[in-house]
Amino acid sequence: MEKSFSESYAAAGVDVTAGYESVERIKSHVKRTTIPGAIGGIGGFGGMFELAAGDYKNPVLVSGTDGVGTKIKLAYLMDKHDTVGIDCVAMCVNDVACSGAKPLFFLDYIACGKNFPEKIEQIVAGVAEGCVQAGCALVGGETAEHPGLMPEEEYDLAGFTVGIGEKDELVSGENLAAGNVLIGVASSGIHSNGFSLIRKVFNINEETIKVYYDELGKTLGEELITPTRIYVKPLLTLMKSVRVNAISHITGGGFYENVPRMLSDGFTAVIYKDKCFKKPIFDLIQKTGNISEHDMYNTFNMGTGLVIAVDADKADEAVRILTECGEQARVIGEIKAGEKGVELC
Repeated sequence: MEKSFSESYAAAGVDVTAGYESVERIKSHVKRTTIPGAIGGIGGFGGMFELAAGDYKNPVLVSGTDGVGTKIKLAYLMDKHDTVGIDCVAMCVNDVACSGAKPLFFLDYIACGKNFPEKIEQIVAGVAEGCVQAGCALVGGETAEHPGLMPEEEYDLAGFTVGIGEKDELVSGENLAAGNVLIGVASSGIHSNGFSLIRKVFNINEETIKVYYDELGKTLGEELITPTRIYVKPLLTLMKSVRVNAISHITGGGFYENVPRMLSDGFTAVIYKDKCFKKPIFDLIQKTGNISEHDMYNTFNMGTGLVIAVDADKADEAVRILTECGEQARVIGEIKAGEKGVELC
């Protein structure tokens, strides 16, 4: 008797019934992210979001997309899959918020060697948690099985977000001026950058991630898996009261690549390293890997996840607002006239 198509597809390594189960499992997580404007549920051919007429005079849509990088390897080793979704959301929505826009909705893409519904549920639960923290709706996504292309136990995760802002309120850097103060906002740790180097430095495997370090107060794996901090709500709160002239999200490329992205020509960002936030994990990485200070600041956030430029007379108010929002924030530098770039002193 001739096999049915679904049986043949299963024989090829794609389990459509697992896909159906995954969708059912994630529905409750997706529901947590519902906000005004989100229309319908998951399962359609397109995620929908309604923009209410009159909410904006001259609205601008701001989009962002990113993944988690090789941090996912740590999730495999620890068999912990409920935090990388937060990382994925954070990497996208933080970038959008740095433009002064409010993230509206998010979509995820999971590519896996085999669809294990329990694992997919954990991943999406993390994505949903990230969306809740950012105040945006999870309106859709895709889980694709890639038998023969990826090992069964592995997966990759990427995301996409769209935000909105009033055109004349977006953070473009045009108001940046010499004498502006730079405010640093603490990171939660490594975030999602530099993991290829970290894996080499510590020879990351199932044993090394279990090593307890007194200076960390936890195992290496527990420290490294800490999810990326989501800054959306504190930033939006700050922007309601204080004009923000420029923002840099310290991601891959560290300070040397990301800080110049917030600058207009003719300005130098001067950052005082002793004013920045310190986290023991970065000292441990530098010491263990015998890495130069320049390379550390060129790879990692070093404990500071955001750098925000404001007028000098607004610095105290900005720090107060961010602190009231639950962030660690303080003045770490200033803007001066000069060649576009960053000076770490």
